[in-house]
Amino acid sequence: MTIAYICVFIAIFLPFVFAGLAKSEGQFDNARPRAWLERLEGWRQRAHWAQLNTFEAFPPFAAGVIIAHQLNASQTWIDGLAVAFLIFRGLYGYFYIADRATLRSTAWTGGFACVVGLFIVAAFI
Repeated sequence: MTIAYICVFIAIFLPFVFAGLAKSEGQFDNARPRAWLERLEGWRQRAHWAQLNTFEAFPPFAAGVIIAHQLNASQTWIDGLAVAFLIFRGLYGYFYIADRATLRSTAWTGGFACVVGLFIVAAFI
């Protein structure tokens, strides 16, 4: 298994880290989880939003890794971009929870650039 595939596996669990933080208040309503999550405020609300965005970011990342492998792109590039994606997404969640909007957007852009990079290396390298 390549480093990039391991990164895909790790990325599967990243949204659950943010979900756990959002639900850490201790009064989580499992009977009505969506309604309960929508009433959150402050950093827990932002952790929930980070969870949602991290779920959204996963499919293009996984597709990029798989496609780059299928097309025999440079393994060094694939692995590097996959590791960088995880770092950017971790920072994204941290900055989101910390309410640092500009840094959050910068980290989001870095993660997105890694996904685009996977498709570029698949096509050209």
